[in-house]
Amino acid sequence: MEHVSNSPALNSRGKAQNARVRPMQKRQGPLDFALLITVVIICAFGLVMVFSASYYYAQSRNMDNGFYYLKNQSMYFAIGFALMLALSFFDYHTLDKFKTLALILIIALMVAVVFWGVERNGAKRWLDFSKIGIPLSFQPSELAKFVLVLYMASFMSKRPQLMASFSHGIVPMLIIMGVFGILLLAQKNMSMMVIMVMTGAVMLFFGGARMAHLVTLAGIAAPVMVIAVLSEEYRKARMTMFWDPWTSKADGAYQLRQSLIALGSGGIFGKGLNFSRQKLLFLPYGESDFIFAIIGEELGLIGCVLLMGAYAFLVYRGIRIAMRCKDRFGSLLAAGITSVIGMQAIVNIAVATSSAPTTGQTLPFISAGGTSLVIFLSAAGILLNVSRNTQ
Repeated sequence: MEHVSNSPALNSRGKAQNARVRPMQKRQGPLDFALLITVVIICAFGLVMVFSASYYYAQSRNMDNGFYYLKNQSMYFAIGFALMLALSFFDYHTLDKFKTLALILIIALMVAVVFWGVERNGAKRWLDFSKIGIPLSFQPSELAKFVLVLYMASFMSKRPQLMASFSHGIVPMLIIMGVFGILLLAQKNMSMMVIMVMTGAVMLFFGGARMAHLVTLAGIAAPVMVIAVLSEEYRKARMTMFWDPWTSKADGAYQLRQSLIALGSGGIFGKGLNFSRQKLLFLPYGESDFIFAIIGEELGLIGCVLLMGAYAFLVYRGIRIAMRCKDRFGSLLAAGITSVIGMQAIVNIAVATSSAPTTGQTLPFISAGGTSLVIFLSAAGILLNVSRNTQ
């Protein structure tokens, strides 16, 4: 398979005239309004579904009379939307200057999670700043995947001729990916590590790595993943319940069964908005990790297909922006951001439908969670800014 692009930015061997990062022209083009509107629609739909999925749970736990999650999600949406608009007018080339600082900072935060992170459900993934007087909890790994995209886009845009070399082009990227992978395994966050590895592979593909090198790396990564799964009992349990959730006695199998019941009972047209039964304390994390199951129960197959269509359209617009960008850095940056959004949506939906082992990944722009929503909206803002520099 040959990855040839008409775009000078995604030329696999970097032979295009615009291979290096160059300053953005003073006169920028218009935003990709189709992408902007799609993101806003998905977020608005997410607010509705978070409220529907969380109201009974919040009320039963005395969380501000049922509106707890809606208020939080609305607040973070406002913050994220403002950042998205600001970044859409912020010259994305400036980010290239901060790639090393961003990489060092995010690695430091991930190391801090390993030693001082908050443990939830047997895993350390969060930093809680309330202990120092700041009412904020933050999951650094949500930002780490976009920092990886930024660093790889910068490296490969400046050294396109090196990407055909395994030792000089691919190995430096593998070292960065390996550091992230080790820290994520230490946090017991293998699902994020898988997304990180997939993101790195996509970036290498678009950056011009030889297909023989990528196939070799895939052959090496597969047994490493198997060893990582077998090294922890809870990972083996997740694989077992994924194969047969109906007979598995693992703790997470109950959650997966409830998700499948929700999707099955929704049928083609669904039970109607706010008429889910599984959200009545039967399905854990129905407002976050398993919100797709609630969508399927209330809006049916039609609602699920429309949502997946919205994500597919968003990915299409993102790849279109990457193909038409005038410089290689912006093109790789857009391709990487789009890949992260698309892959995380696929992973979340696959988990809810028992097509993949259970993970703790959010559905982009929809699941309850301030860190995820703000970071994804910020990434969308950078993607919109790249769209202003397309031909």
